Amino acid sequence: MSDSPTTTYVNQQSRRYFLNRLATGLGTLGLASLLNEELFAADPNARPRNELGGLTSLPHYPARASRVIYLFQSGGPAQMDLYDYKPGLRAKFGEDVPRSVYPDERKTTMTSAQLKFPVAPSIFNFKQHGESGTWLSEQLPRLGEVADDLCVVRSMYTEAINHDPAATLMQTGSIIPGRPSIGSWLGYGLGSVSQDLPAFVAMTSRGTGKPGGQPLYDRLWGSGFLPSRYQGVKFRNQGDPVLDIYNPKGVSQKTRRLMLDRLARLNQLKSIEVGDPEIETRIAQYELAYRMQMSIPDLLDLSDEPQHVLDMYGKNVTKPGTYAFNCLIARRLAERGVRFVQTFHQGWDHHNNLPGAMRGQCRDTDQPSAALIKDLKQRGMFDDTILVWGGEFGRTIYSQGALRADRYGRDHHPSCFSMWLAGGGIQGGLTYGSTDDYSVNVAQDGVHVHDVHATILHLLGIDHKRLTYKYQGRDFRLTDVHGKVVTPILA
Repeated sequence: MSDSPTTTYVNQQSRRYFLNRLATGLGTLGLASLLNEELFAADPNARPRNELGGLTSLPHYPARASRVIYLFQSGGPAQMDLYDYKPGLRAKFGEDVPRSVYPDERKTTMTSAQLKFPVAPSIFNFKQHGESGTWLSEQLPRLGEVADDLCVVRSMYTEAINHDPAATLMQTGSIIPGRPSIGSWLGYGLGSVSQDLPAFVAMTSRGTGKPGGQPLYDRLWGSGFLPSRYQGVKFRNQGDPVLDIYNPKGVSQKTRRLMLDRLARLNQLKSIEVGDPEIETRIAQYELAYRMQMSIPDLLDLSDEPQHVLDMYGKNVTKPGTYAFNCLIARRLAERGVRFVQTFHQGWDHHNNLPGAMRGQCRDTDQPSAALIKDLKQRGMFDDTILVWGGEFGRTIYSQGALRADRYGRDHHPSCFSMWLAGGGIQGGLTYGSTDDYSVNVAQDGVHVHDVHATILHLLGIDHKRLTYKYQGRDFRLTDVHGKVVTPILA
């Protein structure tokens, strides 16, 4: 009978092999210690952890919320067509936006060569909703039903004017790729409530208003320099939601368990030999994947959902890869203990034919977004769940290309845009901040991307200045060296 792989591995460790590795290893360590005096210092990121895998030092203070559902709208929704009501602009239809309001140097190369920059007022009517009187576009009737639960922030701003750096900043706190995403920071700091699902899940959907849309890179839910166990797990929008999670034909669950046990023993030996923490991460991820073989089918089986709940989300709720389906799955993930759920809905980059594209995007998102709020409330989960809806920047008030009464486009605009928050610790029925008469600049109570991140962490019981990770000699944090909690929007 042949030896097991573990026995074979151990037998290969001969005296000559051991001495050879020892000499080489000592020489390498000696050279490295001369080059880096901190090599033998204690791991600066080795901190005590609790039973959830989170830092024992967290939360810094009592949390108002325990989870986040972030409904990211990829492409940059036009604020003046959805939330930032500007009725006075209808009288300025076709007039050039004054250069004093919108200087040439702030225009992108996609529109800077235009001879005219005509004001394009929103084609859509607006209406006040709820006791709060929140102004919303006619394209958001279902969201109007929950207006008193929303905090609409009209005074968002960012520095990034192109999609990739702007989306990267919104997800990671930096326009430079490679930093950990917000969900990864939360998994690292707070750990995971669920033993059978990841702490961080990302899902994508394609808009019907503008099929295609800006590309979504895996680094948007990546862990950056944090251990890879904290990266988001992407659920695909077609086919099996998670690749390679089901056993191949002919492989039983017992065989899979035996294989993982043997593989874990080999990985543990390698971990002892080389001391690479990523090996421990791989062992943990294999175990999680094994448990997900049972939890994922249960998660995606909607047969236990009452019909009135399915109807609330709309006709596409049972169709994988749609925004409605992802919203319902986000709720099911949240109630199963997933800490951070991120949905990405493509199709908001409306450089032309905005009215038609906007109608399609709102058909995709309005009803499911409102249903998610109602669903969380009826399950008693709304008060400890933070909901965030928004894109990476806004759009210009001037038309990109020819302006017609029923057709116009809008270019990228970072200086102001709108988003809304709701749920755990957020004051509902509030419209916060304002822009100038042209929706070009923040006029009052500006909120930067870093401020939103600081506020989300605050509601989860985290001081954003104290959640850090040492990398390449520097203490990094989600908000970098910026950010302040937006206390006026807190309940």
